[in-house]
Amino acid sequence: MKSILYIGNKLQNKTSNISSIHILGDLLSGEGYTMYYASTVSNKVLRLLDMILALLRRVRKVDVVIIDTYSTHNFYFALIISQLCRLFRRDYIPSLNGGNLPARLKKHPKMCGLIFNHAKCSVSPSLYLKNSFKNYGYDNVKYIPNTLKIENYQVYPKSYEAPKLLWVRSFSKIYNPKLAIHVFAKLKTLYPEAELCMVGPDSDGTLKQIEDLVKSLKLNVKLTGKLSKTEWIRLSKAYNIFINTTNFDNTPVSVIEAMALGLPVVSTNVGGMPFLISNDDAGILVQPNNQDEMIEAIVQLLNDKAKREKIIKNARAQVEQFDWENVKKLWIKIL
Repeated sequence: MKSILYIGNKLQNKTSNISSIHILGDLLSGEGYTMYYASTVSNKVLRLLDMILALLRRVRKVDVVIIDTYSTHNFYFALIISQLCRLFRRDYIPSLNGGNLPARLKKHPKMCGLIFNHAKCSVSPSLYLKNSFKNYGYDNVKYIPNTLKIENYQVYPKSYEAPKLLWVRSFSKIYNPKLAIHVFAKLKTLYPEAELCMVGPDSDGTLKQIEDLVKSLKLNVKLTGKLSKTEWIRLSKAYNIFINTTNFDNTPVSVIEAMALGLPVVSTNVGGMPFLISNDDAGILVQPNNQDEMIEAIVQLLNDKAKREKIIKNARAQVEQFDWENVKKLWIKIL
């Protein structure tokens, strides 16, 4: 089997969620690929240096380099590593993770060209990004959805007498966790037994703002901090609706997992979400930063049993297609 150097944020600290490098890397290793990684270093400058050193050490020994490619500052990691791959004539595959990458394509077309025009191919976990890249002339983008092992996700019966909301993401401004708090505050006036649990690490100081907002509104919100996948999946049994409040998105694994767990999803209609969730069929999509629409959608799920059951059934059927036994064939083909 081939050997692979996977470049990405393989962090294990309190401010980072599990990313594709953790999930995909382990799954490829399980298929017999020899995997090397960079980097686990928290400091961004030192992380970049560690990535460069890892590439220099392995570039003659590995067959291909996978590069997690984001739309924020980590975009420049992909730029530098990809150009080193070109220098050493080593195949590389950008794995497109940033929901705001289309803005990067528009703002920095030359730098994007340096990365994507010379890649073996690029891999997109969403048709949203694949189509966006095609609009900018990049035809060599392969759609391979984010994956999970469906056997690890069980659907349990739930009560829907009151909303018990679950939110799973890192606390970051772009994910707009304040919307969840304002939605919950309004729902408490309609359903005194309503609950909200928010799971995830603090990435940019937003968690402190959420804690202050919860205190000022005198709400009882469960803030767990970062949990392992096993921990939050176990926790999910106590909740009945999953909310996704983000302003920018691709196809987040947490939403896919919620669909697999039988949690009906109410999400903002941004980025790749309409490519993942067909509105009123596999979830409900609402306008970003619109608490009234999100509240209306949640109330509808509580009151309309037929619609709720249809959404749960369709969402589960859809994400069953993302099971690793199906997705691995696509990765093996391009590798």
